Amino acid sequence: MKIVLQVSGGIGKSIAATAICAAIMKQYPDAELIVLSGYPDVFAPNPNVAMSLSFNNLNYFFPQHIEGRDTKLFLQDPYHEEDFIYQRGHLIEVWCKMFGIPYNGELPELYLTSKEQTQYAPLFASNKPLLVMQTNGGVSPQGDKYSWPRDLPIGTAQKVVNAMAEQYNVAHIRRKDQLALQGAYPVHADFRALAVLIGMSTKRLFIDSFAQHTAAALGLPSVVCWVANVPSQFGYKMHTNIMAHDPTLRPEMRNSVFSRFNITGNVTEFPYRNEEEIFDADQLITTLREEPKTEIKKKQSEKNSGAAVR
Repeated sequence: MKIVLQVSGGIGKSIAATAICAAIMKQYPDAELIVLSGYPDVFAPNPNVAMSLSFNNLNYFFPQHIEGRDTKLFLQDPYHEEDFIYQRGHLIEVWCKMFGIPYNGELPELYLTSKEQTQYAPLFASNKPLLVMQTNGGVSPQGDKYSWPRDLPIGTAQKVVNAMAEQYNVAHIRRKDQLALQGAYPVHADFRALAVLIGMSTKRLFIDSFAQHTAAALGLPSVVCWVANVPSQFGYKMHTNIMAHDPTLRPEMRNSVFSRFNITGNVTEFPYRNEEEIFDADQLITTLREEPKTEIKKKQSEKNSGAAVR
């Protein structure tokens, strides 16, 4: 039997979906799992996934995988589920429930080959421990470079860099159309290289975007900042999750439909007097300087000629 899993949305959602792949294969161990997504590299070389295809390359998919075959289709989007909208469980849990798949606490998994690690690691060689930061998310091109419900205010992030740069080399994951930090070196690289970078880091400060899912998939506890979204729905208990301060102004809700705020950052919804009210930079610095939670990285079975690391 073949199973087709369709994963719409961004790269962070695709990383979270690797947990769904694991849950599916526990339920259907003899199935051939085909994943359709916008980020096929996330699922390679995952031993749970027989085939990872891009939405941009589905020629002859129906006659090859659907027509006349006993193919099970998991195509629904969990973001449309009532349990998700009412925040009745973690995204992964809701996703499994939607498909009738038992959820047993599966976490995201990334499989990095030894060749990837030896090829990409020299790009990030450092004479100091590495602090990796992701302060902005979203897709390109990005009109407004800052989304207040998701991103870390640039002034707050700069204070963190100023405090940590003497002890750490600060690698700032960002696209060229996103805000820069003084004293940090920007990293523009493909996803697999960025996963290696995160795996090399000593400290990590992230927002709710792909890097925090990547760190969870690698078993690396990180400090993660949250504004509109909540860690109980999108985060992981291994991380130190820091919630934004309560709003100081009454939120403008006229554009709210199925969530309280638009994650792209509608400026009319901004419920603070200024960006400095959202997070306490000193709290972030203190938390980063503390000993991290114990790493839970562990070896998986070595398949597809690579050292599989979660």
